[in-house]
Amino acid sequence: MTRLRCAILDDYLNVALKVADWSKVGDRVDITVFNQPFATAEAAASALKDFEIICAMRERTPFPRTMFAALPNLKLLITSGLRNAAIDMEAAKDHKVTLCGTQWGRDPTAPLTMGLILELTRNIGRENARMHAGEPLQAHVGMEIEGRTLGVIGLGKLGTKVSKLAQAFGMNVIAWSQNLTPEKCKEVGVTYVSKEELFSTADIITIHVVLSQRTRGLVGAADLARMKPTAYLVNTARGPIVDEGALLEALTQKKIAGAGVDVFSVEPLPVDHPFRKLDNMVITPHLGYVTEDSFRNHYRQMVEGIDAWFKGEPKQRLA
Repeated sequence: MTRLRCAILDDYLNVALKVADWSKVGDRVDITVFNQPFATAEAAASALKDFEIICAMRERTPFPRTMFAALPNLKLLITSGLRNAAIDMEAAKDHKVTLCGTQWGRDPTAPLTMGLILELTRNIGRENARMHAGEPLQAHVGMEIEGRTLGVIGLGKLGTKVSKLAQAFGMNVIAWSQNLTPEKCKEVGVTYVSKEELFSTADIITIHVVLSQRTRGLVGAADLARMKPTAYLVNTARGPIVDEGALLEALTQKKIAGAGVDVFSVEPLPVDHPFRKLDNMVITPHLGYVTEDSFRNHYRQMVEGIDAWFKGEPKQRLA
């Protein structure tokens, strides 16, 4: 039997081969792990042109139509998750590439969202760094979140989970999104408001909608201008949902108190990006799903998916 080549992409932490048993398909595939992001689409196409199987981690490497055209040997593409906006699914069908996904166990992004909120309001990381640096006294005055208002944009599975966590901290929760209804809010136990009211009244705003043509640029300069100068914005969804230029201006001019951001329009965030220089911004390198449990779950299912594909029974097929 001819052995096929399998590429595991964007394994920045070098965990893919450690958290799953790839020996289950080792008799049929030769595995190559790519630990660094590709500099360009052309570089990705050149590196991957001889592979029949590719395992993609989230949206780190885009697969537009041009990429499928540049990979004539590709037969199976498995992505972590059951949704990946960076993959052109119609192009996958047109090039006769089987596209499959993996299911989530638990989504760890909600706790990370609360972590960003706590860091913004209590300066845990900043004070930790000062203590390690030998500073004797604290430099920041915290803000209590109990009794404050959290504005949630998007009340799907993740937005609902964040709402429940916030309520456990004693926060009042209001919500809005383009398709949200008062009835849905009532089911979750939060208050439905308009977009304008959410931005003007919330002490902290957190974003939990899917990136699409409708949500790209959903949070713009006019929305940020409505926020109280003491309010914070948190984004663990996708970078392009927020107008980053408008956010940079609002933070630079201290129009809002700060922002906690885990996602960016360009990832990894360029080392010279102005966000890195702001002291009223907490930034993390897209940590939402980066847990050992999450990686073990996704890579285990990728192994199972490859094995099922060889047997002619592809799992969780997307295209």
